Order: sequence, then C-alpha cells, then structure tokens
Amino acid sequence: MSIFTRTKKKKANTATTTHADTHSVVTEGALDGAIAASEHAELQQKAKDHLWMHFARQAPLANGSGVPIIVRGDGHHIYDARGKKYIDGLSGLFVVQLGHGRERLAEAARKQAEELAFFPLWSYAHPAAIELADKLADYAPGDLNKVFFTTGGGEAVESAWKLAKQYWKLVGKPMKHKVISRSVAYHGTPQGALAITGIPGMKEMFEPLTPGGFRVPNTNYYRAEEMGFHGSLEEFGQWAANRIEEMILFEGPDTVAAVFLEPVQNSGGCFPPPPGYFQRVREICDQYDVLLVSDEVICAYGRTGYMFACEGFGYVPDIITSAKGLTSGYSPLGAMIVSDKLYAPFAEGTTAFYHGYTFAGHPVSAAVALENLRIFEEENILEHVRENSPKFRAALERLLDLPIVGDVRGEGYFFGIELVKDKATKQTFNEDESERLLRGFLSKALFDAGLYCRADDRGDPVIQLAPPLTIGEEEFDEIEAILRAVLTEASNRL
Repeated sequence: MSIFTRTKKKKANTATTTHADTHSVVTEGALDGAIAASEHAELQQKAKDHLWMHFARQAPLANGSGVPIIVRGDGHHIYDARGKKYIDGLSGLFVVQLGHGRERLAEAARKQAEELAFFPLWSYAHPAAIELADKLADYAPGDLNKVFFTTGGGEAVESAWKLAKQYWKLVGKPMKHKVISRSVAYHGTPQGALAITGIPGMKEMFEPLTPGGFRVPNTNYYRAEEMGFHGSLEEFGQWAANRIEEMILFEGPDTVAAVFLEPVQNSGGCFPPPPGYFQRVREICDQYDVLLVSDEVICAYGRTGYMFACEGFGYVPDIITSAKGLTSGYSPLGAMIVSDKLYAPFAEGTTAFYHGYTFAGHPVSAAVALENLRIFEEENILEHVRENSPKFRAALERLLDLPIVGDVRGEGYFFGIELVKDKATKQTFNEDESERLLRGFLSKALFDAGLYCRADDRGDPVIQLAPPLTIGEEEFDEIEAILRAVLTEASNRL
C-alpha cells in the first residue's frame, strides 16, 4: 500500500455529475476538484485561443476537441476538471517523487517567500542555496563537492557542456570540445543539450545545431542483435562501452571533452546498464582523459532507489546533472554537481565561469528542495523504492503473457514496456502503425481507463511508467490491471 499520508480532508460533494463516461460534465459546485461546466468551457476556449502546449500537436486543441485540464493532485492521484480521478503513473513528468498534496512542501515555499522571495546567485548568496549545496555535496559520491544551480534539467546539461569546454581550455587542451552520447537518448532542448540528444526527429527542424555531438549505440539488450551483437548481457555491456572507446579514437582523444550518459536511458523505453558497463566506461574516460557526465535529470533523487543513480550502479562521474525530483516538482530547480578537479581552475585568480540563470538557486525552490530531502530521510523513501521495485517489476512482467508485450525493463520505479507486432520475431510496428496504435488508441484509452502514463515512439513503441515513489503493491496491481485491459484490447485490434 501507499506510504503517502493524506494531510487534507476531501471537500464535501456539492456537485451533481454523471459518470457514464470520461466526458462527464459537472453542472454546479465541485466534486474531487471538478469545476462547473461553464467554467470548463471557458477554460477550453481560452486554451484554444492562447495556450501553446509543449511537445504536443496543437491541432486537437485548435480544432475544438479540447485538452485534458488537470486541476488537483492528491498522493498518487490527479483529478481533471470534470472530477475524474487518474493514477499518476508518470509522476507528472518523472518529477513528483513524494506525491501530490504535500502541505509541508507548500508551507516551506510560503515561509521562504515571506522571508526572502528572490535574490540571485550572481556574486551573492542566500542561506537556502548554501544549505542545499552542502546537502547535495554530502549525498554525491567521490569528490563531487561543488554545486552549480540551474532552473531545470536541460539547463544543467547545457551548463555541463559549457563547463567541460572551458575546463579543457583552462588546463591547456583547447581542442577538447566534442561530446559523445547514445542513440535515441534525450538530454534536453537548449541548442547545446539538443546537439547531445540522439533523436534525429527532434533536431532536424532546428538545425544547424551546436557542432560537436556524436552518437554511439545504447544499451537496449532486447534489440542488441539489430546492432550486430550476439552474446550474453554482460558481454553486451562490454561491447556497448567499447563503442565509446571506438568513437573517441575515431574522432581523436585530443578533441573529445566528455561523454554524456543517463544511468537508465529514458528515451526509447528505460534501458538499464548491463553489469560492468559503467565500470568499463569509467576506465575508457580515464584512459583518454575524457570527462564522464552522469545525466541524472530523471534518475536522481530516488527514482532508481538511490539519491544518485550512479551510486547504485557503482561508478563515480566527473559531473552529475539533475533536476525534476529535487523538489518533487513543487518548485522548479536543477543542479550540476561537479568534482573538485573540475572546479580547481576556477578557484584561483581572475578566472570565472561566465554562465548562469536569473532564477537558478531560487530561494523558494531551494527551501522546497531542502524540505523535500528531509521527507526523503524521515520516510525512508530510498529504502522503500529498493524494497518494492522487484514487486513493481513482477507486476509488470505478468503482462508478458500478452502477445503485444515484447519486453519489460527498467530499475527502481522507472520502467518501460516495449510493444511488438510479432513477439516471436520481435517485429516492431512501422511508422503508420505506431501512429494508429499510440496516438490513435493507446494514449487516450489508458487515460480514459484512469492511468496517466506515456505511450511513446522515440525509438520502438513503448509505454513508460514512473509513478510517485510512495506507492506500493496495491497500486502496482491496479496499474497492471489497467494496462492489461487496454493492451488486450490493443492486441485484439491488430
């Protein structure tokens, strides 16, 4: 069962509504956060007239079918404007680690805003940022002791590449500017971070991008044979890591600044690292004097059962990039955590890192992050995830008896379910079939069934799940039941 404790009483049911389908309309008052039909219609019209949604096709909104409007969250549930309840199977966007409705986090924000609502970190400091930097340095492995704040994950990645370039110039290796990342990996939307991203379809409309990004194979063992590999999982890990060495040698070690890797690659559907993979990558980076960046924008802060996922996988990077779960989404914040080695050239003389963001290390966000981490410790969130992750995996693996489910993979509370056209041959869907399956059916069907998650085709078609870290066996079974019903119908439609 969930370890989230509700701290608010439900409002009395003052509305009359029909629950015949997911398009029920509340006529007056409010039920589970629902709003009146007239207000809902007004919001839809305003959204149609003025709102530009992110990473979304605008046509459904512009052409009158409208957009789901989420008005409230409570624990691992969210509620739409019509009063319908959904399991938040994606923690908003891999963000709401502690669940919705945490009054302590809201109170931390209120208290800090009253005391000091804003001040920048541009040659000044404030207590919340200082205390949070100290806390993150304590959690981080090895000599990662310096914390540079941002407002989000893409900014943290952008900062890491800029830092790597300047660092190598400062230590007399000015040609080291290139970065290596993995196929299908997503690292953010700024021009630099997008150049590191390995998804061609997300980049072509913005080209030319920042030069210097190069790609190697990812760690999707389910599709290893398509990459030309045949062998065990452990052998695949060595093979995939050695492709990084191969790329460094091909481009020239004197030109490669850093390797950017997520501990568990998100895009493509939660690719975990094979045993020994990161240990071999660390060896390669050390051998050729290349920085290793652990992009933990999703994986940090408990998502894989550790404060930083690199700890769980047994490697120490030179830089950790993070965001999302740092505040459980209650306020925007990101952080780049850097080794003493990288910081050293900036600690003397007139050298400065001429880079920053107005709202980075915002006092309110930093105060919320500190309270978020206190709750992590008090409620043993990391231990809870590590203890329950095998049960979550087992619940999802029950879906492997469905003909459309090819693979279940992931770590912690972060899993992907790859969908296939033919299970025996692992045949995937073509572009048109993916369009009909994911956007034409699955996304809406899963949401209508009460589960908010992601049906994605950056790579092969997958369903991704990353629920709040507070849920347990009861919720795992509920998620599996919804997935089973909808995927069974999808199989029957093929």
